[in-house]
Amino acid sequence: MEDFEFSTDVFLDFAYSYGPNLLKAIAVLVLGLWVVKIIGSFVKKVLNKSNVDPSLQGFLRTLVTITLKIMVYITALGMLGVEMTSFIAILGAAGLAVGLALSGTLQNFAGGVMILFFKPMKVGDFIEAQGHSGTVKEIQIFVTILTTPDNKTIIIPNGPLATSSMTNYSTQPTRRVDWTFGIGYGDDVDKAYEVLKRLIDADERILKDPEPFFAVKELGDSSVNFAVRAWVNAPDYWAVFFRMNEEVYKTFDKEGLSIPFPQTDVHLHKAD
Repeated sequence: MEDFEFSTDVFLDFAYSYGPNLLKAIAVLVLGLWVVKIIGSFVKKVLNKSNVDPSLQGFLRTLVTITLKIMVYITALGMLGVEMTSFIAILGAAGLAVGLALSGTLQNFAGGVMILFFKPMKVGDFIEAQGHSGTVKEIQIFVTILTTPDNKTIIIPNGPLATSSMTNYSTQPTRRVDWTFGIGYGDDVDKAYEVLKRLIDADERILKDPEPFFAVKELGDSSVNFAVRAWVNAPDYWAVFFRMNEEVYKTFDKEGLSIPFPQTDVHLHKAD
């Protein structure tokens, strides 16, 4: 009975001493997180209206909400009587230990900052990096998300992405399309030139300046190969590339120009 009274007294003393502060801390925590959520939505709307680069919007919104949440947690702990000086020192030591353990994650964070600062790419660009290629869908704090032409999602850590080579196919308004077309030995080379020039001139998507380029590229094992180079607007690249392959195949056949395939001549000699 005495133990029960002792326990009750201890509980009541604890409730009287810490109960109000605990309730205040809980109220601050709940209200603070709710306010942070509202501020996050407000920041998102402001960034959208101010036409901030989409690559930067998600990064800034996440950075603001994380910073505000940390402030709310520290405020709530302070209301419970936790010494902030000691807590911050402990937090700093813990942060150092976690930082050493998560060095790769911190590198990805630094890589994300570098990408957003130097802007080697932006949302909507088609890039090739780390053995993958696709359209940049989102640049987050730690990773960059790509979408491939066949609708796969690729997630690349920002650390290696920021420190390695990258090919961005969307930074320039125009691109050069390169083809190699072959005709058989014995076919009319001048006629092949005439057909190729006619097909290139007929496609309105191909730019007149710079002028298209035509030349005999090499005398191959089975064919005389022509190099054809033309400039197009970047969005038209693949459409022009595939269309010209089809047109050359159809027109060469009509014009009597053969498109040879690799072959080997075998000569048999009768032994005496």
